[in-house]
Amino acid sequence: MSRNIVGVLGTAIIAIYIFGSGRLVTTDQQWYRLLSKPAWQPPSYVVGLIWPYNFALLIAATWVVASRLSNTHQLVWLISLALSVAAALVWAWLFFKLHALPTSAVALVFASLFTIPLLVISFRASPALGIAFVPYQIWLAIATSLAFSYSAQ
Repeated sequence: MSRNIVGVLGTAIIAIYIFGSGRLVTTDQQWYRLLSKPAWQPPSYVVGLIWPYNFALLIAATWVVASRLSNTHQLVWLISLALSVAAALVWAWLFFKLHALPTSAVALVFASLFTIPLLVISFRASPALGIAFVPYQIWLAIATSLAFSYSAQ
């Protein structure tokens, strides 16, 4: 598989993630504000800082994987990335549009699970990249925990 094709496909998947989450998450903010938030929920400014980092990291990691690793790793990367993004967008749709809190929490479990191969492949491409990828995995774990906390309401 061509390095450029992998990079472009991965970047397109992340662009869909950025656009899709932007469209879904900004809907019905009043409903979200009324949810009872756990004391351990990060402040909103952290969300504003972490997502640009996450998106930039995913794009950079995609190009590093495309340039350094085998076709098999590249294919696993693209499939895992696409599945993780799909699960995250399903979460946003279920959570913000349908207010299906328990089901949305399950979608985030899948999004988190699908990122595990991304984390492993990141470390294989570069230890520094793997370490840079850890905050994204932690963020998804926090979001999943929050989703289950909301679903208990």
